[in-house]
Amino acid sequence: MTRYQLRGVAREYGGRRVLDIESLDVERGEIFGLVGPSGAGKSTLLRLLAFVEPVSAGALTFDGVPASNGLVPLGQRRRVTMVFQRPVLLKRSVEENVGFGLRLRGERDARAKVRECLRRVGLESLAAVRAASLSGGEMQRVALARALVLDPEVLLLDEPTANLDPYNVGLIESLIREQNRERGTTVVLVTHNVFQARRLAQRVGFLLDGKIVEIAPAHEFFEFPRDPRTAAFVRGEMVY
Repeated sequence: MTRYQLRGVAREYGGRRVLDIESLDVERGEIFGLVGPSGAGKSTLLRLLAFVEPVSAGALTFDGVPASNGLVPLGQRRRVTMVFQRPVLLKRSVEENVGFGLRLRGERDARAKVRECLRRVGLESLAAVRAASLSGGEMQRVALARALVLDPEVLLLDEPTANLDPYNVGLIESLIREQNRERGTTVVLVTHNVFQARRLAQRVGFLLDGKIVEIAPAHEFFEFPRDPRTAAFVRGEMVY
């Protein structure tokens, strides 16, 4: 079943069109990888899927419900959680950061749920530590835990392991797989790392200059790309 459907979707800033998606479907329960060079429009597309911004033109639906104008009901918004590339954490403890969203939703006694999520991301021993003292990898894991504790139906990830060491990359990738496999969470993964997309995604799309060049199952995308621009990107060549 289709989770997101985009038809003729565009996003403009000050009259400049930065995203122009003719057609894109994201299926329920899949890990969809979106790759492309910096400035291609990947993060902009993710913000549209998170209902953070409205589309400038075209039709966006979420589970068949129109969501083009950005006026998405709160209940629907809460089914989707986004983790940004550079997470902003509260000047509080790790535990308070992870439980913040639950408190906003009125869950007063959420400590057990927060502790379990901290255990999943390997930060249980740092529950009382102030977030400002954490390393970059630890901060990224806190941001991921803050999203996972909400048990979202859709998890949107914007370069979740950028500039992290191999240990943290492996840990976060394992959590993404686990969330998708065990909980059926739909994951949209934005990354410039083709190797990561190959490891995690069932389907992969290539975005260039705001347009979808190609979408295919991961094996076909990387082994038999149809478009020469996709092939050049997969080979690691500079794409303009």
